[in-house]
Amino acid sequence: MTAVRQRSEPPEDDLADRFRAGDESALREAYDRFGRAVLHLATSTLANRSDAEDATQATFVAAWLGRDTFDPSRGSLLGWLLGIGRRKVVDRLRATARENRVAETVRQLPEPVTGGPDPETVVDRLVVADELARLPQDQRRMLELAFYDDLTHQQIAAVTGVPLGTVKSHIRRGMASLKRRWEVDGAAPGPRPAGLPGAR
Repeated sequence: MTAVRQRSEPPEDDLADRFRAGDESALREAYDRFGRAVLHLATSTLANRSDAEDATQATFVAAWLGRDTFDPSRGSLLGWLLGIGRRKVVDRLRATARENRVAETVRQLPEPVTGGPDPETVVDRLVVADELARLPQDQRRMLELAFYDDLTHQQIAAVTGVPLGTVKSHIRRGMASLKRRWEVDGAAPGPRPAGLPGAR
């Protein structure tokens, strides 16, 4: 008796080829098959469910518009989508961090400010930016996410896909390098510039 072969999902290679070719049904299939994985990535980092859903939608919009850039020889369609998803989550975290910083700054202002930004604050941030630019790429990226975007070590690990221990190591080495340069050059005497990441 011949066994009846059950209907199954098409292989991912076929789906990826149709996705790249602009087959709209492939977009729907990709969302049905991989949407939960992208949403899980977003919800594991973003506290707001609505933000996570927005990041998931933005991921598939960006993937569809940029489908010509997908190279199957460099990885799977799911891996490519998750890479885009991480960038969208970072974008959302950065936007939230900026909004929170603005809101907090406005809340703490005792009265309308008529002058420009505090010169010492501007100098501190310029010094930090210049010193960060001299660090190795991995260390610089981790410190920028922590310093400019106010991300915790756990959030940095989640959005970059780098193990938490490696994130902490890069930040620790980067901070040590900055400290050595400040001590040698006298670039930032006095207290640490506000906003530099501590152990979180």
